[in-house]
Amino acid sequence: MTGGNSGIGEAIARRIARGAGRVFVAGRNLARAEAVARSIEADGGRAWPLELDIASAASRAAALARVRELAGGQPVTWLVNAAGIAKSAPLPRHPTDAAAHAPDAAAHDLYAEHLAVNFHGARHMLEALLPAMREHRYGRVVNIASSAALRGYAYVSAYCASKHALLGYSRAAALELAGSGVAVHTVCPHYVDTPLLAQSIALVMEKTGKTLQEARAFFAAQNPGGRLIEVDEVAEAAWHLVIGDREGVVVELDGSGTTKEHA
Repeated sequence: MTGGNSGIGEAIARRIARGAGRVFVAGRNLARAEAVARSIEADGGRAWPLELDIASAASRAAALARVRELAGGQPVTWLVNAAGIAKSAPLPRHPTDAAAHAPDAAAHDLYAEHLAVNFHGARHMLEALLPAMREHRYGRVVNIASSAALRGYAYVSAYCASKHALLGYSRAAALELAGSGVAVHTVCPHYVDTPLLAQSIALVMEKTGKTLQEARAFFAAQNPGGRLIEVDEVAEAAWHLVIGDREGVVVELDGSGTTKEHA
């Protein structure tokens, strides 16, 4: 469970622990991952915290080595990728602005940063665990994308690009793995009430002078259902995908209380 130390990832980790009894809680903040794992165990589950910077090859290798050690030779056949970042910025207005996004300025390139975490990080985790899944002819991968994988949003072009990439990759992988016993699914929620959204809400308050209630209402109104999605709703969707037998499902959660599926 990547990104399992907060928000959507934490909710999914808790749901998996309730249903399956055990889960690896991976995240960049080890202290937070440890706290989540302790809480899961206090509720009767089994959880192992892992430090994981999904954009770092060395961190991925260390985390996966630890997973294999703790698994005691048993294959890891479920993977949920929930780690992600979301930063906003307008498109450049002048050539000097565009230069800051050039490939040789990767430290300031929001596109490279988002792709490294939201797309490549998830892809690398899937590809690391895939050989064992194929060998055992069973595996379930759920990539947590966003409604930004299905449409565009102003001022978050880097985020949208990375989530479109994740969805496209997931769809292609699902088709390639059809019939192998390994299923790759994608969940695309609209605005979810998470710490990540809280950062966006704070930014709106700062830039517009809106109150907390007004800023939250602004984001809720963007969802077709007119309300923010709860993390437990995303967790339930992910849970039903990992325990199910379907292949290549793309689920959209829009706050309406209904689940929409895309081909």
